[in-house]
Amino acid sequence: MPDVIPNVLTIAGSDPSGGAGIQADLKTFSALGVYGASVITALTAQNTRGVRGFTVVDPEFVADQIDAVFDDLRIDAVKIGMVANASVAMAIADRLRHYQARNVVLDPVMVAKSGDRLLQDDAIAAIRGRLVPLATVITPNLPEAAVLCGEAVPATVAEMHQTARALHRLGARAVLLKGGALDSTESPDLLFDGSDVIELPARRIATRNTHGTGCTLSAAIAALLPRYKLPEAARRAKAYLTAALAASDRLTVGSGRGPVHHFHALWTEDRGR
Repeated sequence: MPDVIPNVLTIAGSDPSGGAGIQADLKTFSALGVYGASVITALTAQNTRGVRGFTVVDPEFVADQIDAVFDDLRIDAVKIGMVANASVAMAIADRLRHYQARNVVLDPVMVAKSGDRLLQDDAIAAIRGRLVPLATVITPNLPEAAVLCGEAVPATVAEMHQTARALHRLGARAVLLKGGALDSTESPDLLFDGSDVIELPARRIATRNTHGTGCTLSAAIAALLPRYKLPEAARRAKAYLTAALAASDRLTVGSGRGPVHHFHALWTEDRGR
């Protein structure tokens, strides 16, 4: 029997400029060879320069979307991104618990790369109490981790180790703490499963095209989890993102923080020009 292509669901907000959110997730799924389905939690008005506003989808309709997908599709992994508010977070948690969703990757989106908030204040407690315990792995950056833990933003790798342990105590099976915000020439991430800490180093890519990096990494992990154990899925996801960042200057998208090149390994017509 041939290898079955995984079906992976993203539950997130929409980015009309195409670099983050649902659009980035579906591109990532396609680039990594899985079938992508989507549930939209919010509509944003944004581009590479910033977020102009967002409208939250009614929580009951978010639940209806999830029901429609799970009633028909075999879902092998789920990525959760922008939840916008507490009611949406609780609706997602309720339906995923009902369907006993597996391979759940939670990216606790709070602020866009432009600095614009993408989360209402009431959502933080719901993410912490309802969604984190459902997650196979959570993928916060350093500021997001500090909000979830109620601690200061880690400034060193040693402090990242402490924060990763604090995050794990919130109930996720594993934590991938992203160190891209460190003042360093490297971009280290830490994967902690409650017993072992794995450091995932990478060189820092000199580019302004960082729009949607968090969405892309978490989507890549979700795409890879049906086929690999978490440590290997995380390594491969980070390698994919690093290569997408390195190739991002081949794109000319917007005048602000452009997107990464999700299809860097597939689009060959622009090479050698």
